[in-house]
Amino acid sequence: MAATGEPSKSTAPATPKPARRGRPKKQQQKLTKQQLISLLSSATSAAHSFFSQNELQLLPSQSLSLESLLFSLPFSKPSPSLCPSFFHRFVSSAHSDLDPRWHEFFRMSKPTFLNLLSLVSPSLLSFLPSSIPPDSAVAATLFRLAHGASYEASARRFGLDSSAAACLAFYSVCKVLNENLANLVDFGSDVGRIIEGFCWISFPNCCGVLGFGKFAIDSDVLGKNGSMLVQALVDSEGRFLDISAGWPCTMKPNSIFTQTKLYSRIQELLSGPCCQLNDGNSIPQYILGDSCFPLFPWLLTPYIRPNEEDSFGSAEREFNAAHNRAMRLVNTAFGRVKARWQLLARRWKEECVEFFPFVIVMGCLLHNFLIKCSEPVAEESVGCSEVEEELPVFGGEADERGQRIRVALAKHLSRASMRR
Repeated sequence: MAATGEPSKSTAPATPKPARRGRPKKQQQKLTKQQLISLLSSATSAAHSFFSQNELQLLPSQSLSLESLLFSLPFSKPSPSLCPSFFHRFVSSAHSDLDPRWHEFFRMSKPTFLNLLSLVSPSLLSFLPSSIPPDSAVAATLFRLAHGASYEASARRFGLDSSAAACLAFYSVCKVLNENLANLVDFGSDVGRIIEGFCWISFPNCCGVLGFGKFAIDSDVLGKNGSMLVQALVDSEGRFLDISAGWPCTMKPNSIFTQTKLYSRIQELLSGPCCQLNDGNSIPQYILGDSCFPLFPWLLTPYIRPNEEDSFGSAEREFNAAHNRAMRLVNTAFGRVKARWQLLARRWKEECVEFFPFVIVMGCLLHNFLIKCSEPVAEESVGCSEVEEELPVFGGEADERGQRIRVALAKHLSRASMRR
């Protein structure tokens, strides 16, 4: 075939121009985000529904943890009006007085709760607005005290319309309890029972054990391990006979003691008859105190001989051993208060220091109230043994009459131990 002058046309298809994918991709990403948000919202709603339906079956620690997680999510937070029915639903479902959830939620049985409510309700009516029923206020206070719940969590559970209302309820109940239960630490009215209790642990005519509890505080003034000291006198069963709260850890124990009401009244309170020992010695009424206190005829402290433990006689060793066992009563009492009322075991912020002593006293008074009502003793999980290690030994002169009384009591304890 003869060639022509025109170039031949290619038969290959033309290459298509690439499609613009920018807008569809962005639309797809937007759609994916919307789907993800929808899924998260649905999952969160389902979790809220599960929480609402099963909260009464969860332990407080579980429900508080789950609630904190749920309410930290930004998706579909439920209306506050959905949550406050917890307390009313619980009361409606807890028909039996023996329902263990009363102890789990409020650290006491239903009859004891109702007893406490009847004691404080008349006074609470004058403190609280009509929107806060006394039963909800008391329940919210006990729940916060027992589990360290936030005001927001307390408000949701107990039908209170805001965190501010929960705060008002808490401190109103605190004030009323401290006033109405104050008679439970009336040391002077029950000396006979107290002395009888200490006779069982070989301390004749003893009227209590004096020591300190320590409660942690975040404070620049008090240092990294700052704390508040609470002086307490306890009996052989761990009841508080006297409480003085609000002392900074920077103060010397003896300085605290001499500024308390107990110090100004103690000799008057311990004015009962002396006890005659078998060897003819006479022992006046007294209390036991740790080595941070001075020795008096009415305040017996342990023998202190630095670096000379081997020089102790058998009577001195026996006295110190028995004295040490008695001092544990203070640590045990404070340990049980912190175990039962976990809010007190936490480190408090400096701005709350003004109110902290009143909350501590409330916890101690409730401790006494529950003993009076024969409620089960809280398992001690938070001790105060660190107080013993940190408090300085009193370095002043010992009272001579106090020394003679301690010698007589040490000999009595030594003879008693030989008979066992």
